Amino acid sequence: MTVHEFDVTTDRLRVHVRATAALEDGDHATLDGDTWAARTRDQPTVILVHGNCSSSAFFQGLLERLPAGHRGVAPDLRGFGDTEPLPIDATQGMGDFADDLLALMVALDIERADFVAHSAGAGAVLQLAIDHPERVGAIVLEAPMSPYGFGGTRGTEGAPIWDDHAGSGGGTVNPEFIAALAAGDRTAEHPHSPRNVFRAFYVAPSFSGDDEDLLVDSVLSTRTGDDHYPGTVVPSENWPGVAPGTTGMNNALSPAFFDVSDVAETPGIGPVTWIRGDVDAIVSDASLFDFGHLGALGAVPGWPGEEVYPRQPMVAQTRAVLDRFAANGGSYEEVVLEGIGHSPHLEVPDRFLELLTGALAAAREVAADRTS
Repeated sequence: MTVHEFDVTTDRLRVHVRATAALEDGDHATLDGDTWAARTRDQPTVILVHGNCSSSAFFQGLLERLPAGHRGVAPDLRGFGDTEPLPIDATQGMGDFADDLLALMVALDIERADFVAHSAGAGAVLQLAIDHPERVGAIVLEAPMSPYGFGGTRGTEGAPIWDDHAGSGGGTVNPEFIAALAAGDRTAEHPHSPRNVFRAFYVAPSFSGDDEDLLVDSVLSTRTGDDHYPGTVVPSENWPGVAPGTTGMNNALSPAFFDVSDVAETPGIGPVTWIRGDVDAIVSDASLFDFGHLGALGAVPGWPGEEVYPRQPMVAQTRAVLDRFAANGGSYEEVVLEGIGHSPHLEVPDRFLELLTGALAAAREVAADRTS
């Protein structure tokens, strides 16, 4: 299917989207939000939500191959891609992003949609599901961040390690990577360049794709600074010495402000398909972005030890919340892909499409049962 790009003006901000649908011949020349919505109104909708330091371009290939009969729309979140770069209020957790998604759905006259949510995008979708469960059908969680945020928690219930949530937020990002983003570095000459970070962490080491330049440009579309990525930093007396501020992307991911574990008690959404790679370096129980794990490796000095600052069990936390979701009448399936990293839809696109197709079919069956 042809992927169209256009801007949608909502009551919150201007959102840039990539969208696709099964259209008649001749309908592809000029397409905006209104005509896309009108001509595809009867087709079920899949909304694809990207993660941190990326954009809707990460879903270009998947949009082109969506299951027959479905229309897809992938927005650039605020602070990424070509969407209006309004500030991110981190004190709302992922609330700004969830509210932006709702505003987009209203503007495009989408009453209910199924979702593909990658990495941090899962936080936005799960927050939307809690706030507006009537809007959310099937959810494909792809390498999702923990429901308890990123960094600074222990155990499967996500208890904070420190009261100020030190070890999470904007101060946890490598400053050389931030500088490379701001400079638009497209080279592979620096170990912390976006291209090398993509190769090392976004995908498994074995990955080789033809669209790397597009994906690196997507990473480089990240807006940097206090209002966006990574956000403000607050010094802390607790190890590792930085706590979350109140603005910006990585602070919005901090457990100081972010907790979507209530999705376990949210009725009427799903089914949920959780897809993850077993060599994911970003979201795992031994994440190379988690200060507890980095401290244990000796990569961050002064680590106070496992008893004080353990690794965040990100996968175990997600599983515990989804087990509660299932106990409360929901349905989920966990799919682990061997040798795959943080971006299964890029690394094994055929397998991911197969799983997505199955998830959408299951959603139609659940919807039919609920209305019968």
